[in-house]
Amino acid sequence: MNGRTKAFAAVDLGASSGRVMVGHVGPETLHVSVAHRFPNRPVRLPEGLRWDILGLYAGVLDGLRAAGQVDSVGIDSWAVDYGLLDGDGALLGNPVHYRDTRTEGVAEKAWTTVPAAELYAATGIQYAPFNTLYQLTAARETSQLACAERLLLIPDLISYWLTGEQGTELTNASTTQLVDPRTRDWSYDTAARLGIDLELFAPLRQPGDPAGLLRPEVLKETGLQGPVPVTAVGSHDTASAVAAVPATERNFAYICTGTWSLAGLELDAPVLTEAGRAANFTNELGIDGTVRYLRNIMGLWLLQECMRDWGLADVVPLLREAARVPGLPAVVDAADPVFLAPGGMPQRIQAACRATGRPVPETPAEITRCILDSLALAHRKAIEDAQRLADRPADVVHIVGGGARNALLCQLTADACGLPVVAGPAESAVLGNVLVQARAHGVVGDLASMRGLLARTRSLTTYEPRGDRAEWDAAARRIAR
Repeated sequence: MNGRTKAFAAVDLGASSGRVMVGHVGPETLHVSVAHRFPNRPVRLPEGLRWDILGLYAGVLDGLRAAGQVDSVGIDSWAVDYGLLDGDGALLGNPVHYRDTRTEGVAEKAWTTVPAAELYAATGIQYAPFNTLYQLTAARETSQLACAERLLLIPDLISYWLTGEQGTELTNASTTQLVDPRTRDWSYDTAARLGIDLELFAPLRQPGDPAGLLRPEVLKETGLQGPVPVTAVGSHDTASAVAAVPATERNFAYICTGTWSLAGLELDAPVLTEAGRAANFTNELGIDGTVRYLRNIMGLWLLQECMRDWGLADVVPLLREAARVPGLPAVVDAADPVFLAPGGMPQRIQAACRATGRPVPETPAEITRCILDSLALAHRKAIEDAQRLADRPADVVHIVGGGARNALLCQLTADACGLPVVAGPAESAVLGNVLVQARAHGVVGDLASMRGLLARTRSLTTYEPRGDRAEWDAAARRIAR
């Protein structure tokens, strides 16, 4: 390993905002700082909900300019969405947002060709209506797809614009529901049966692979001195976040928190059982041959949407008030797809509570407490189910991502699970992005070394379970009915 500290720019694109952060990494050094933040505002056009991908790219360029000279750039983002290019490499319209309605009812049509059980056995990916496979099925008769010569997932599209080189990073490719998690290659039979042309996709890349050099035009616009390499990272932000779980033990569970909660285990091989499919667990690929065996839960999206409806920007006073509200009078199923679409979230949560016959939360503090109690219950169920289905115990739960800053959510998760919760780091996706780059450039060692560095350099908080688990058991039974 190289003993000197190097600088790495991490482009991290989330569903509501983007940022460029700079990580300085050495054998005993790991420091990250913000270079630039920018909004990610989807746009509703006559044809549907679309990402403002040009605005995001402009934000990336502004961020690289603010970052200053770096040794490498890495890009991660949300999963499943993509841009289509014509034969000249030009973008064919703004990428469709995964919350767009075009995939409603599409999965059921696809299952008439490849039944859901066969699809899971081949790809190990949970059902979600917006999986790339269903998006492509929905787009089959469109002129845009007919004109397309290349499909690039969002982080690969940004990488292409920066470098002029095309590739498909593996951890994100696995979320398309078109990859075989056993071979870690495309599921050619699945794609053929569904009429999906895998030639649309660029060649697969592994995390740590070189992804090209910043183009001269990008160097000129950002003021950087070349050559500056772009390095493939775990380009699905959850893959980067799990790589940054500071676990020093083998038997750990993790919850990557943010707009979504991704709760599960890190495994050496996929679990492709019918029981896993019925429980809606997914087998997404991680770095170094690992599998992210997890369940998607609606996450802090519920609270974010409520705050938008209430016109509130500061969550701290709201959490303070919610902590004073008695827990568990009413809970909802945080994984219920009824909460997927934006708009009217407080009313939908109240309606779900009313349907259970329990007291209906009225104030913002009461609704917030209902959301956090419900998320803690969803975390508990996902972790208990993962242990049972994978036959792997968990002795501790690591919460990473933005929710690691939410002390109330962390404590409630420890109480619900009956396990200690270690919270932090909050910037897990960025740290995983930076560390994979650092490893590729000889600064740090293997995954265990990366996690050891995190454990030594991050401030972590442990929450011990407290209270009576019988109350959580009763609340869980009310949701299960």
